[in-house]
Amino acid sequence: MRVRTLRPVVLLLAAVTTVAGLVVATSPPEAAAATTICEKFGSTKIQGGRYVVQNNEWGASDGQCISVSDNGFAITSGSHNVPTNGAPAAYPSIYAGCHYGNCSSGSGLPLQVNRFGALSSSVAYSTASGSWNASYDLWFDPNPNQSGQNTGAELMIWGSHQGPPQPIGSKVGTASLAGTGWDVWVGNIGWNVISYVRQQTTNSLNLNLTEFANDAVRRGQVQSSWYLTSVQFGFEPWQGGPGLAVNSFSFTTSGSTPNPDPNPGPNPGPVSCRAAHKITNSWQGGFTAEATITNTGSSAANNWRSAWTVPSGVTVTNGWNATVTQSGSTVTATAPGWSPDLAPGQSVTVGYQANGQAAAASGFTLNGVQCS
Repeated sequence: MRVRTLRPVVLLLAAVTTVAGLVVATSPPEAAAATTICEKFGSTKIQGGRYVVQNNEWGASDGQCISVSDNGFAITSGSHNVPTNGAPAAYPSIYAGCHYGNCSSGSGLPLQVNRFGALSSSVAYSTASGSWNASYDLWFDPNPNQSGQNTGAELMIWGSHQGPPQPIGSKVGTASLAGTGWDVWVGNIGWNVISYVRQQTTNSLNLNLTEFANDAVRRGQVQSSWYLTSVQFGFEPWQGGPGLAVNSFSFTTSGSTPNPDPNPGPNPGPVSCRAAHKITNSWQGGFTAEATITNTGSSAANNWRSAWTVPSGVTVTNGWNATVTQSGSTVTATAPGWSPDLAPGQSVTVGYQANGQAAAASGFTLNGVQCS
């Protein structure tokens, strides 16, 4: 099944109060006692602005309300019934960071992936009947201050689920993370989507999210130069909804290295690169080639990843010195486990074999930075 999880622009409310079941904007958003939000994209802040809670009924119009406390939220109305082989009805959630310009305070985000320490998060939640998932949603972007849709990657962690819905894309393997087993799914809907589905469902999670981010980097779905912009947890209901609740949530960036202050000092250790490409052999209908990428920056390219563009009709069949994959006309080489980092001045030569007419490649990047 294919499921899209496009997130619309979150419409900000100054604050919300409940009048005959309606949400009315009043003063700056701050939840104290229970606050009811029924506006499709309504949101409010809790714990002094530390977290944002959003209703986010983006995939349906049958109405959904959430009751927000200082610890989390509960879905109180909105018995959804959308096809389970399509998009979910909503993603009511609690988050730290910024989402469509709506930001919590003191989150430590955005934070560049290569500066992660232990990103600790815990959550406890209640489940209900219907078809849904209970999941983290981590958003990554090349831009630390993305005000709209993230263009890098979406990393989902399904702690529990019920019914037929499946993650975006297809299952590509398994992983052992946080002391248990996960099924790993990968897809692309304009940005990379990588999902970790817990093999044994649970009603609480206590995770080092860095483990999952590092695994996604190794799989070529997240780049170490990208920024984590928000950490969210909530529910994607297809059928049902009321009764699903987040009872507690926490997130910290303990041990992480803050992003360098861009004003006035320089950004230390910038990544820059040089690339060369040559055809090493050719025959009727195929060829082999080598791409040499050199780190010309002043710091290591950690968990390096290089991408380039091949002409139409060229299909890569295998590669060496890296994990080589292809999506459309983009070929991506990710660092092997035995040599994950590219030191300043160091080069790596990635070989590959392809079907099609022998032709030069172009548009080389290293960890998202254009090479000369």
